[in-house]
Amino acid sequence: MWLAWMIFVDLATVIEDSEEERLCMAKLGDSEIQDKLRTMPGWACANQQIRRRYQFKSFPAAIAFVNKTAEAAERANHHPDIDIRYSTVEISLSTHSEGGITDKDFRLATEIDQIAETIS
Repeated sequence: MWLAWMIFVDLATVIEDSEEERLCMAKLGDSEIQDKLRTMPGWACANQQIRRRYQFKSFPAAIAFVNKTAEAAERANHHPDIDIRYSTVEISLSTHSEGGITDKDFRLATEIDQIAETIS
């Protein structure tokens, strides 16, 4: 009986997590995107992506930022386009499977902003 209950609880968690993920993966409309961007300074929308450019004091600082961003992206299973130009890094996010921008992009963008604040 205990094992059956544990399996049920685990299955319920998977279903709940899948539902949350499905909702986060729904492509956002233009007004939803603009509403979210108003709360995220530095981010802009272009070509069905949200983008932000970060400027760091040095190349090693930029690379440290990219490495921490890569770790966050791996945890989220959501991988941004990253362009490194010496101490400038541009991040572009889009959910390719949905053909546009989703809440998943904004969640990772928020985490990336937090990472940038830790880099000196």
